[in-house]
Amino acid sequence: MSITLKLGDGRQFMSKTLLKLTTSLVAGAFIATAATAADTYGPFPVTVKGYEGDKTNSVSYTGQIARHALHDSLKKAAAKGDGGANAAEVEAMLLAYFNGSDEDLAILAPASKDGFPVKQSTVNEISKGKNISGKFYNGAMPAWPGNVSGQEAVLHMIKHAAQSNGGFDAENGYDWGQIISKYTMGAMMYNQAVDNYLDEKLEADNKPNDKPYKDGAYYTGKEHSWDEAFGYWGGPAHTMSLTPKQAYGIAKGKDLAAADADGDGVVDLKSEHVFGPAYYAAGADKGGTQSTNYMHTIMQAFIDGRQLIADAKGEALTDAQRSELKAYAEVIESNWEKVLAEATFKYAGSVYKDIAKMGSLEGEELAKAYRNYVKHWGELKGFAMALQTGKNNLGGTATELNKLIGYGPVTLDNTYVTGIDADGNFLRERRATWSDYQLQMLQAQKLLKDTFGLASLTNDATADLESLAGKLSSDSNAETD
Repeated sequence: MSITLKLGDGRQFMSKTLLKLTTSLVAGAFIATAATAADTYGPFPVTVKGYEGDKTNSVSYTGQIARHALHDSLKKAAAKGDGGANAAEVEAMLLAYFNGSDEDLAILAPASKDGFPVKQSTVNEISKGKNISGKFYNGAMPAWPGNVSGQEAVLHMIKHAAQSNGGFDAENGYDWGQIISKYTMGAMMYNQAVDNYLDEKLEADNKPNDKPYKDGAYYTGKEHSWDEAFGYWGGPAHTMSLTPKQAYGIAKGKDLAAADADGDGVVDLKSEHVFGPAYYAAGADKGGTQSTNYMHTIMQAFIDGRQLIADAKGEALTDAQRSELKAYAEVIESNWEKVLAEATFKYAGSVYKDIAKMGSLEGEELAKAYRNYVKHWGELKGFAMALQTGKNNLGGTATELNKLIGYGPVTLDNTYVTGIDADGNFLRERRATWSDYQLQMLQAQKLLKDTFGLASLTNDATADLESLAGKLSSDSNAETD
């Protein structure tokens, strides 16, 4: 006898461990018994040998959630500049959220709003002593001018954000909140998860499972390493019960009923909110041209991996168990990379469409459209940089992507940033046409689609690639003739 289960709208992901059916025939009647494994991230039992404390749940990732709050607040604070007069004050604020602070910093975002009350209002209510800088990618970052490291790039952004008017630099084409935020989603969250906790910390001699993570801890080395990776992912513990649309709404502060898993009337940032990476996975699943399931696929792999570690009951993981755990990690890593690539693809399409729209506008309408264009470019650039902070060396793909996107967008006078001077000021020494830059956006979309095997493909404009390339070639030949 075979049984086929069809769940929801086809987007709900269910692993082999989530539902197991046993069947028997009793007096000619069919009886099905369901044995349910974990469908939320925790609680998982304390398995540390000899632990005598009062903890019964070994899950702990509040430090990562605190860093999400620091990140969201950093993005919000990037818009506080007034054009230079308060630059020192704003830069100090931005650096406090980036480097951490002895003071208990207010959570600027996500914050309570009508119909969506948030439980915590300061970072220390989540976890004390946390920062972004200590967990930030610091390898080379060729996508940013000046031959800088990953951390030097973001500090350069922070300095200019403080000097800007509301986080917007019209002259050079930067939306500082967007580019800082999207870059950090790679340089902190993605990098720490896939190139640290789901990489070297899965090795046998690194944070072993038969010892506490640190002296006195109620979680083992492998339990907490896996938890920390999950915390950076940013999905709530009950993600599997949410549709992508619901998760997207929670991130926007619009769906208290879906967020409030424990029914206490408030959103607990520690376990009920949707943060950046999980939000963009939900966005790809919700709005793509084809059906994707990034959010549930990643979430189920995190749950299944954590269940495997819990089932070891405080014993060192065998080679076979670590091999299975690494397979779950690979599912997470590959799909997370696709989420970042999908977002980069989406915003390349947005920039392409924005240019087409601006061509017919003037005055205030043009200024408004240009502002949206700069916003979308900041998201494009930030995600393109985020892609380059992971475990995989993108090699020539990164080189080509950086070339197509550039250091800055083509601005209203057709110049674009080509570098920086000795004082860190931007240089715009070349010009490009809007049509040429549109072509580069389509070429970037094709590169991303082909390299990463994307499926959601939001804002796909590659159908225009051949015709636009042909038109530009014809125009160029006509000018030469």
